[in-house]
Amino acid sequence: MKRLWIYACALLMLSQAKAQNNIEQTLQTIEANNKALQANAQLVKAQKLETRTDNNLPDPTVSYAHLWGADDKSQTIGELVVTQSFDFPTLYVERNKVNKIKSAAYDNEYQALRQTILLQAKELCMDIIMLRQEQQILQERLRNANELASLYQQRLQAGDANILETNKINLELLNVKTEATLNNTALRNKLEELTALNGNVPINFTAQSYPATEFPLDFEQLKAEVMQSDPTLQQFTNQGNALRRQVSVERQGWIPKLEVGYRRNTETGAPFNGIVVGGSLPLFQNRNKVKIAKAQLLNNDFSKENASQQLESSLLRNYREAESLYTSMKAYQTTFQAQQDLSLLKQALTGGQISMIEYFVEVSVIYQSKLNYLQLESQYQKVMAQLYKSRL
Repeated sequence: MKRLWIYACALLMLSQAKAQNNIEQTLQTIEANNKALQANAQLVKAQKLETRTDNNLPDPTVSYAHLWGADDKSQTIGELVVTQSFDFPTLYVERNKVNKIKSAAYDNEYQALRQTILLQAKELCMDIIMLRQEQQILQERLRNANELASLYQQRLQAGDANILETNKINLELLNVKTEATLNNTALRNKLEELTALNGNVPINFTAQSYPATEFPLDFEQLKAEVMQSDPTLQQFTNQGNALRRQVSVERQGWIPKLEVGYRRNTETGAPFNGIVVGGSLPLFQNRNKVKIAKAQLLNNDFSKENASQQLESSLLRNYREAESLYTSMKAYQTTFQAQQDLSLLKQALTGGQISMIEYFVEVSVIYQSKLNYLQLESQYQKVMAQLYKSRL
């Protein structure tokens, strides 16, 4: 049984590690553990409950009066009154519709925050992938620099190389070690940021490459998808619908509030029972409420129009940037296919066919080109993540 328990725990840990090794599964884990999302979910729950309380009946009132005569204290009168006030029934129906739409707007607000946090996590994952790919290039450079440093140290001792060449290789070795250290530090920091987004729960993100992301050729189709599914615009839409109904509710504010109840009086010695019916005239309380609701509605409509314009402008900028990055990536890929192999350069150097200066010039160009490509690809993936933010 003990062995079975150990095997079960090992399988569970393995399955968790496997479940977190790509971006999509990592985002699912962060969505479940992120403290900001958990806090906002409780806030939305409280807001929905608060909207329901706005449509509750007022508390019933109970009053009792006990009076006695000024001349004869034994003569007393008692009066009990129990009343319940309420608005006209149609107001409760309208308020209930307003509250349902408000609840949908609160859900949209949560979705907007969720997409923002998941986009931040996705960009962190992409930074981690880029740093790991850069790490592989630096490891290759470090391996080549170590081999050349060892080779030229032997040549220097044998008198087959000069001190200038040896010093240049040692300087290259030092530079690569420094870049590798900086890379490891940056990678560790990004992993810690990812863990923080996961509620400080350890997360095993092991991906080494990006998911396949095709560039969208039809911008209008992309724009239609984003504009329709954007949670911020949906929030403004729901808020607008709620405010339009709120205007209708405020217009009905002139209807008197009603009051019914029970009354018991013992003035004549024998108790009398009856009902109480009354109302209140809204002469002052409802003043300017319709104007306020209309102004709030106009504010929401203008804010929605501004948000829509900002979103469309941002979408177009990101699309053009992604298109430019995609073109540059294709150009790099075509060049890399026709590029001279680094191993051939190394053989030419050790064979004396090229000088040390020529070797370092060629190698520096190749490695810098690879790093430039990694930067381009990372930026392209981030821009595409922003374009498809609504799919998170």
